[in-house]
Amino acid sequence: MLIMKNSITAIVFAIAIIIASVVLGNAFMNRNKAQRTIAVTGLGSSDFTSDLIVWEANFSRTNENLQQAYKDLENDKTVISTYLTTKGVSAEQMVFSAVNSSEMTEPNYGPNGNYIGSTFKGYSLTQNVEINSTNVAEIEKISREITELLNRGVKLYSSAPRYYYTKIEDLKVEMISRATENARLRAERIAENSGSNLGELIDAKMGIFQITGQNSGEDYSWGGAYNTSSKEKTTSITMKLTYSVD
Repeated sequence: MLIMKNSITAIVFAIAIIIASVVLGNAFMNRNKAQRTIAVTGLGSSDFTSDLIVWEANFSRTNENLQQAYKDLENDKTVISTYLTTKGVSAEQMVFSAVNSSEMTEPNYGPNGNYIGSTFKGYSLTQNVEINSTNVAEIEKISREITELLNRGVKLYSSAPRYYYTKIEDLKVEMISRATENARLRAERIAENSGSNLGELIDAKMGIFQITGQNSGEDYSWGGAYNTSSKEKTTSITMKLTYSVD
Protein backbone atom coordinates (compact mmCIF):
# COMPACT_ATOMS: atom_id res chain seq x y z
CA MET A 1 0.00 0.00 0.00
CA LEU A 2 2.86 2.38 0.83
CA ILE A 3 4.52 1.60 -2.49
CA MET A 4 1.28 2.38 -4.38
CA LYS A 5 0.84 5.62 -2.48
CA ASN A 6 4.38 6.67 -3.31
CA SER A 7 3.83 5.80 -6.97
CA ILE A 8 0.69 7.97 -7.13
CA THR A 9 2.55 10.83 -5.47
CA ALA A 10 5.38 10.52 -7.98
CA ILE A 11 2.96 10.51 -10.91
CA VAL A 12 1.13 13.62 -9.62
CA PHE A 13 4.46 15.35 -9.05
CA ALA A 14 5.60 14.51 -12.58
CA ILE A 15 2.38 15.82 -14.10
CA ALA A 16 2.80 19.06 -12.12
CA ILE A 17 6.31 19.46 -13.45
CA ILE A 18 5.11 18.94 -17.01
CA ILE A 19 2.28 21.48 -16.64
CA ALA A 20 4.65 24.01 -15.08
CA SER A 21 7.12 23.48 -17.91
CA VAL A 22 4.41 24.10 -20.52
CA VAL A 23 3.19 27.26 -18.78
CA LEU A 24 6.69 28.63 -18.35
CA GLY A 25 7.56 27.69 -21.90
CA ASN A 26 4.55 29.57 -23.26
CA ALA A 27 5.37 32.56 -21.09
CA PHE A 28 8.91 32.54 -22.44
CA MET A 29 7.68 32.28 -26.03
CA ASN A 30 5.14 35.09 -25.54
CA ARG A 31 7.77 37.26 -23.95
CA ASN A 32 10.12 36.71 -26.87
CA LYS A 33 7.33 37.38 -29.32
CA ALA A 34 6.55 40.70 -27.60
CA GLN A 35 10.18 41.66 -27.89
CA ARG A 36 10.25 40.98 -31.64
CA THR A 37 8.76 44.32 -32.68
CA ILE A 38 9.73 47.34 -34.73
CA ALA A 39 8.77 50.84 -33.59
CA VAL A 40 9.13 53.60 -36.19
CA THR A 41 8.11 57.25 -36.44
CA GLY A 42 6.86 58.66 -39.74
CA LEU A 43 6.50 62.29 -40.76
CA GLY A 44 3.84 63.92 -42.90
CA SER A 45 4.39 67.54 -43.92
CA SER A 46 3.21 70.00 -46.55
CA ASP A 47 3.47 73.68 -47.45
CA PHE A 48 0.26 75.62 -47.97
CA THR A 49 -1.04 79.16 -48.42
CA SER A 50 -3.57 80.71 -46.02
CA ASP A 51 -7.00 81.37 -47.53
CA LEU A 52 -8.48 83.53 -44.74
CA ILE A 53 -7.21 86.82 -43.34
CA VAL A 54 -8.31 88.60 -40.17
CA TRP A 55 -7.31 92.23 -39.80
CA GLU A 56 -8.03 94.59 -36.90
CA ALA A 57 -7.55 98.30 -36.26
CA ASN A 58 -8.63 100.62 -33.48
CA PHE A 59 -9.51 104.30 -33.52
CA SER A 60 -10.02 106.75 -30.68
CA ARG A 61 -11.19 110.22 -29.68
CA THR A 62 -10.65 112.34 -26.58
CA ASN A 63 -12.69 115.29 -25.36
CA GLU A 64 -13.67 116.94 -22.11
CA ASN A 65 -17.28 116.69 -23.23
CA LEU A 66 -18.45 113.07 -23.32
CA GLN A 67 -21.23 113.67 -25.86
CA GLN A 68 -18.83 115.43 -28.22
CA ALA A 69 -16.34 112.57 -27.87
CA TYR A 70 -19.05 110.09 -28.90
CA LYS A 71 -20.04 112.29 -31.83
CA ASP A 72 -16.45 112.56 -33.05
CA LEU A 73 -15.94 108.80 -32.74
CA GLU A 74 -19.15 108.09 -34.66
CA ASN A 75 -17.95 110.40 -37.42
CA ASP A 76 -14.65 108.49 -37.58
CA LYS A 77 -16.58 105.24 -37.86
CA THR A 78 -18.48 106.60 -40.84
CA VAL A 79 -15.27 107.75 -42.52
CA ILE A 80 -13.66 104.33 -41.97
CA SER A 81 -16.72 102.44 -43.25
CA THR A 82 -16.89 104.60 -46.39
CA TYR A 83 -13.17 104.15 -47.01
CA LEU A 84 -13.33 100.37 -46.67
CA THR A 85 -16.40 100.18 -48.89
CA THR A 86 -14.62 102.06 -51.68
CA LYS A 87 -11.81 99.49 -51.33
CA GLY A 88 -14.20 96.63 -52.01
CA VAL A 89 -14.98 95.54 -48.45
CA SER A 90 -18.64 94.71 -47.88
CA ALA A 91 -20.57 95.90 -44.84
CA GLU A 92 -21.00 92.26 -43.73
CA GLN A 93 -17.24 91.86 -43.49
CA MET A 94 -16.82 94.83 -41.14
CA VAL A 95 -17.37 94.17 -37.44
CA PHE A 96 -17.24 97.19 -35.12
CA SER A 97 -16.87 96.51 -31.42
CA ALA A 98 -18.67 98.28 -28.63
CA VAL A 99 -17.19 101.63 -27.59
CA ASN A 100 -14.79 101.50 -24.67
CA SER A 101 -14.74 104.70 -22.59
CA SER A 102 -12.58 105.85 -19.71
CA GLU A 103 -11.84 109.04 -17.79
CA MET A 104 -8.47 110.70 -18.18
CA THR A 105 -6.94 112.19 -15.04
CA GLU A 106 -3.66 113.81 -14.10
CA PRO A 107 -2.15 113.16 -10.65
CA ASN A 108 -1.37 116.14 -8.41
CA TYR A 109 1.43 116.26 -5.84
CA GLY A 110 2.15 118.58 -2.95
CA PRO A 111 5.39 120.47 -2.19
CA ASN A 112 6.76 117.41 -0.40
CA GLY A 113 5.99 115.11 -3.32
CA ASN A 114 2.98 113.59 -1.61
CA TYR A 115 -0.07 112.70 -3.69
CA ILE A 116 -2.95 115.15 -3.06
CA GLY A 117 -5.48 114.06 -5.69
CA SER A 118 -6.06 114.21 -9.43
CA THR A 119 -7.41 116.60 -12.05
CA PHE A 120 -10.01 115.53 -14.60
CA LYS A 121 -8.63 115.92 -18.15
CA GLY A 122 -11.48 114.53 -20.24
CA TYR A 123 -12.80 111.29 -21.71
CA SER A 124 -11.06 108.76 -23.92
CA LEU A 125 -13.20 106.66 -26.27
CA THR A 126 -11.86 103.71 -28.28
CA GLN A 127 -13.47 101.38 -30.80
CA ASN A 128 -12.16 98.44 -32.85
CA VAL A 129 -12.98 97.35 -36.38
CA GLU A 130 -12.30 93.79 -37.55
CA ILE A 131 -12.42 92.37 -41.07
CA ASN A 132 -12.62 88.66 -41.93
CA SER A 133 -12.13 87.90 -45.60
CA THR A 134 -11.05 85.17 -48.00
CA ASN A 135 -9.69 87.86 -50.33
CA VAL A 136 -6.31 87.77 -48.65
CA ALA A 137 -4.39 89.96 -51.11
CA GLU A 138 -7.02 92.71 -51.01
CA ILE A 139 -7.12 92.99 -47.21
CA GLU A 140 -3.33 92.83 -47.01
CA LYS A 141 -3.16 95.87 -49.27
CA ILE A 142 -5.78 97.74 -47.24
CA SER A 143 -3.91 97.04 -43.99
CA ARG A 144 -0.84 98.71 -45.47
CA GLU A 145 -2.68 101.70 -46.96
CA ILE A 146 -5.09 102.37 -44.08
CA THR A 147 -2.78 105.07 -42.73
CA GLU A 148 -4.24 107.28 -45.48
CA LEU A 149 -7.04 107.95 -42.99
CA LEU A 150 -4.60 109.78 -40.74
CA ASN A 151 -4.62 112.56 -43.31
CA ARG A 152 -8.38 112.83 -42.75
CA GLY A 153 -7.97 113.32 -39.02
CA VAL A 154 -8.82 109.75 -38.00
CA LYS A 155 -6.57 108.41 -35.24
CA LEU A 156 -6.50 104.83 -36.46
CA TYR A 157 -3.88 102.25 -35.52
CA SER A 158 -3.55 99.08 -37.62
CA SER A 159 -2.59 95.67 -36.23
CA ALA A 160 -0.67 93.06 -38.20
CA PRO A 161 -3.01 90.72 -40.13
CA ARG A 162 -3.59 87.17 -38.91
CA TYR A 163 -3.71 84.31 -41.40
CA TYR A 164 -5.77 81.09 -41.22
CA TYR A 165 -6.75 78.13 -43.39
CA THR A 166 -10.40 77.12 -43.72
CA LYS A 167 -9.71 73.50 -44.75
CA ILE A 168 -7.43 72.68 -41.85
CA GLU A 169 -9.29 69.47 -40.89
CA ASP A 170 -8.95 68.05 -44.41
CA LEU A 171 -5.27 68.96 -44.36
CA LYS A 172 -4.82 67.25 -41.00
CA VAL A 173 -6.33 63.99 -42.31
CA GLU A 174 -4.03 64.12 -45.34
CA MET A 175 -0.96 64.67 -43.14
CA ILE A 176 -1.90 61.72 -40.89
CA SER A 177 -2.15 59.54 -44.00
CA ARG A 178 1.26 60.69 -45.22
CA ALA A 179 2.89 60.17 -41.83
CA THR A 180 1.40 56.67 -41.55
CA GLU A 181 2.60 55.70 -45.02
CA ASN A 182 6.05 57.11 -44.27
CA ALA A 183 6.28 55.12 -41.04
CA ARG A 184 5.21 51.88 -42.72
CA LEU A 185 7.81 52.28 -45.47
CA ARG A 186 10.50 52.75 -42.83
CA ALA A 187 9.35 49.67 -40.94
CA GLU A 188 9.37 47.58 -44.12
CA ARG A 189 12.89 48.70 -44.97
CA ILE A 190 14.16 47.90 -41.47
CA ALA A 191 12.54 44.45 -41.51
CA GLU A 192 13.90 43.73 -44.98
CA ASN A 193 17.44 44.75 -44.06
CA SER A 194 17.33 42.60 -40.93
CA GLY A 195 16.11 39.52 -42.82
CA SER A 196 12.68 39.54 -41.15
CA ASN A 197 9.10 39.85 -42.30
CA LEU A 198 6.92 42.72 -41.17
CA GLY A 199 3.92 41.45 -39.23
CA GLU A 200 0.74 43.04 -37.92
CA LEU A 201 0.36 46.58 -36.67
CA ILE A 202 0.36 46.43 -32.88
CA ASP A 203 0.08 50.08 -31.88
CA ALA A 204 -0.27 53.51 -33.47
CA LYS A 205 0.24 56.84 -31.73
CA MET A 206 -0.32 60.22 -33.33
CA GLY A 207 1.95 63.15 -32.57
CA ILE A 208 1.06 66.82 -32.21
CA PHE A 209 -0.21 68.73 -35.24
CA GLN A 210 2.12 71.65 -35.94
CA ILE A 211 1.67 74.73 -38.16
CA THR A 212 4.67 77.01 -38.57
CA GLY A 213 5.65 79.80 -40.94
CA GLN A 214 7.56 78.64 -44.00
CA ASN A 215 11.33 79.06 -43.62
CA SER A 216 10.74 80.83 -40.30
CA GLY A 217 12.89 78.64 -38.08
CA GLU A 218 9.98 78.46 -35.64
CA ASP A 219 10.27 75.97 -32.80
CA TYR A 220 7.69 73.24 -32.40
CA SER A 221 5.55 73.33 -29.29
CA TRP A 222 4.62 70.41 -27.03
CA GLY A 223 1.04 71.60 -27.24
CA GLY A 224 1.20 72.17 -30.98
CA ALA A 225 2.38 75.31 -32.76
CA TYR A 226 -0.25 77.30 -34.65
CA ASN A 227 1.29 80.15 -36.61
CA THR A 228 -1.06 83.02 -37.52
CA SER A 229 1.49 85.65 -38.52
CA SER A 230 2.65 84.07 -41.81
CA LYS A 231 0.57 83.73 -44.96
CA GLU A 232 2.79 80.92 -46.27
CA LYS A 233 2.83 78.06 -43.77
CA THR A 234 4.13 74.54 -43.26
CA THR A 235 2.11 71.85 -41.52
CA SER A 236 3.47 68.61 -40.09
CA ILE A 237 2.49 65.69 -37.90
CA THR A 238 4.18 62.47 -36.76
CA MET A 239 2.85 58.93 -36.41
CA LYS A 240 4.58 56.30 -34.26
CA LEU A 241 3.76 52.77 -35.40
CA THR A 242 4.73 49.50 -33.75
CA TYR A 243 4.73 46.29 -35.82
CA SER A 244 5.35 42.68 -34.94
CA VAL A 245 8.23 40.96 -36.74
CA ASP A 246 8.18 37.37 -37.97
